[in-house]
Parts: sequence; structure tokens; C-alpha cells
Amino acid sequence: MTPELAARLCRALEDAPDPGAAALLARLTELREGRADALLLELDGAPVPAAEPVIRCREVEIRPAARQVLRAGREIPLTPKEFDILYFLARNRGQVFTKEQIYRAVWDADYLLDDSNIMAFIRKLRKKLEPDPDDPVYILTIWGIGYKFSDE
Repeated sequence: MTPELAARLCRALEDAPDPGAAALLARLTELREGRADALLLELDGAPVPAAEPVIRCREVEIRPAARQVLRAGREIPLTPKEFDILYFLARNRGQVFTKEQIYRAVWDADYLLDDSNIMAFIRKLRKKLEPDPDDPVYILTIWGIGYKFSDE
């Protein structure tokens, strides 16, 4: 919010009879004065969680806050679900997950016994992320179990 807009809103709310307007006016005043602590609180007063740290593995950099993935400094465009799967595996680096565990974590729903769906997403991710999708170094298959993100 620009300082000019904040000032205009404050002036408009000064004479408002609504008690909610008074709270909003106080909040806008805090913002206008640039108080960092006011920006660190949500409306319910709970602290805003810190941004997730960037995950790095070899040439790959995953930036959760921006939902961005880079390989060798170049951005790799991912769909929201592709990013969610990659981020889930990468933040649990080295841990092996079954297709069902990945599905439940990313879709937050009951597993539909649809292994081909997860396999298709992994295949697409590898095409975008891996230098050689047929010999992956980031998203590894653990035969008979599932997948893991490289822990090297």
C-alpha cells in the first residue's frame, strides 16, 4: 500500500462511527508509520511463520516461498502439482515414499489406487528437471517401494 493511499484511507475513516473502522484506522496508522511488528502479525495476532528455506541439491534450487525451481540458474516452469510433489520429496530428502504416501501428502485426500497418476507426474518432473530423464540423479526410483529425492 502506498503512503498516499494509506493517508487517504485514514482520513476517510477518521469520522466513521463503526468500531471496526477505528481498528482499521489504527492498523493503517501503524502501517503508515512503518512499524515492522505490525507487519509480522496476522489479524488474529499469531506470528506469521518464517519463509521456508531454499533447498539446494547440485544444480537445482527450490524456492518454496516463490514456488520457483531453478536448474543451473535457469527457471524450470512447473505446474502447481508438479511443484508440490517435487517440494514434498525435496524437503524430505533421502526418505523413500510410496506412491500412496506421495498422493496423500500432495492431494491431501484418500488414495484412489491410481499409481499411473503419480508415475505420470514423476515422469513429467524428470523430463523438466533431470539432465538425463532415463538416468535420474534428483528424483530416484526405489524399485518395489516408491521414490525419493537425492540425498547427495
